Amino acid sequence: MSKVVLITGGSSGIGKSVGEFLTQKDFIVYGTSRNPENYKNSKFSILQLDVKKNDTIKKAVNAIIASEGKLDVLINNAGAGITGPIEEIPESEIKANFDTNFFGPINVIKAVLPQMRKQQSGLIINITSIAGYMGLPYRGVYSASKGALELLTEAFRMELKGFNVSMTNVAPGDFATNIAAGRYHAPLIDDSPYIKPYGDTLKLMDKHVDSGSNPKLMAETIYKIINAKNPKGHYKVGEFMQKFSIVLKRILPDKIYEKLLMNHYKL
Repeated sequence: MSKVVLITGGSSGIGKSVGEFLTQKDFIVYGTSRNPENYKNSKFSILQLDVKKNDTIKKAVNAIIASEGKLDVLINNAGAGITGPIEEIPESEIKANFDTNFFGPINVIKAVLPQMRKQQSGLIINITSIAGYMGLPYRGVYSASKGALELLTEAFRMELKGFNVSMTNVAPGDFATNIAAGRYHAPLIDDSPYIKPYGDTLKLMDKHVDSGSNPKLMAETIYKIINAKNPKGHYKVGEFMQKFSIVLKRILPDKIYEKLLMNHYKL
């Protein structure tokens, strides 16, 4: 029987690419969007779901189980970018980002676990970020939200072993998607002490996304993970130097690694 897959944020970017790839491989795919009526031409089903609203999460998960009788794979892909000097980002925007990138995935996981326990099988894939392995200047809130999800997964993996439910992280680097357009950008304030370094860093970040890797690489990786007998806890997908930056953080003294990042961002 074909595996049933739920992808949050499946209407665009990485989620859409993964959904289309898995559909071609004969999976039964359900994506989600806050506004599914805008995606009537999708190659797979799009359900209404807002990761900030528990009632929509439960409704979508229950609809899949009622229709298919099972749910084999959850891909927690919905996420939001955020940039700015931490001092100048409103607290409400920091909380909103964590609601989407951290608490949202937790609530979707909680919604699917009863069915996966009942089946005695299941796989949950959390899409994090290479940025979650390090505190990046003017992306500190994003780094923190994705890093928190990485650590949560490590704990979850051990708690779920007895139910034959697996969980893993996939941390992408920069991919050519529309994430930059959907980010919250703290405004460039004329009299801010951060205006030049933040403005320069913002241009560099957008350039990285525009020249990023093809999202199909993420789709191929996730397909391999779904077919793996015993998925690892962490996967990194992206350009060599992006992945190698994680290795460097492990082996270099803190001050040297910090200097490398500051040179990269021209700070």
